[in-house]
Amino acid sequence: MLLAIDCGNTNTVFSIWDGEKFLCTLRTSTHHARTADAYFTWFSTLIKHYEIDLDISEVIISSTVPRVVFNLRVFADRFFNCRPLVVGKPECRLPVEARVDEGTIVGPDRLVNTAGAFDRHGGDLIVVDFGTATTFDVVASDGAYIGGVIAPGVNLSLEALHNAAAALPHVDIAKPLAVIGTNTVACIQSGVFWGYVGLVREICDRIKAERDRPMQVIATGGLAPLFQQSVDLFDCFEEDLTMHGLTVIHKYNKDTAA
Repeated sequence: MLLAIDCGNTNTVFSIWDGEKFLCTLRTSTHHARTADAYFTWFSTLIKHYEIDLDISEVIISSTVPRVVFNLRVFADRFFNCRPLVVGKPECRLPVEARVDEGTIVGPDRLVNTAGAFDRHGGDLIVVDFGTATTFDVVASDGAYIGGVIAPGVNLSLEALHNAAAALPHVDIAKPLAVIGTNTVACIQSGVFWGYVGLVREICDRIKAERDRPMQVIATGGLAPLFQQSVDLFDCFEEDLTMHGLTVIHKYNKDTAA
């Protein structure tokens, strides 16, 4: 079985793939000081609730936090006796190489989302990922990542607003009942929700105009369902896009090595 690990700035996700489906998905907060032993203690304790035999022989890692990769490598080597495949490292090949400015390092999460989205939807895509940052990944007709856009994430914007303005409370993001807020919380929710609706719509429209062709918009990430259900922004929502992309890249490397 394959253990796919996606380490983001806020959360780290572990999913077990049996070759046909994900058997379970576990989530923990990202912490660069967490040791391999601590990972295994957490992982093995939770996995008991799924009654899954830990017959893991392969591991693939995508991490936007370089400092955690070492301990995840040790975790894979020590407890599963395997050398993990790490997206973004020279030994990890992509189905289609990214086409960006020379010397540019593309975030592993963006490469993984590109591979997963192309496998499911083909090319000419805009992948909008609502993570710590809100990213827009442009996928060419042949499946190559060709660039994109990075904007502050929704929760990051809320946190910044709360920290910078002492009189403003921290609020949870939600679709407001009306655009014009009649209390502080409603005003903030309206500004953030409709502000991000406008941001996503405008950026996607401009990408489509620049590419001068029809493009599907695929959403993923924790807050995507809120915007998908409230406003017609996306063609579809993919909850497990990043994990699926990891399985696609792993299979490609395994097939090309055979």
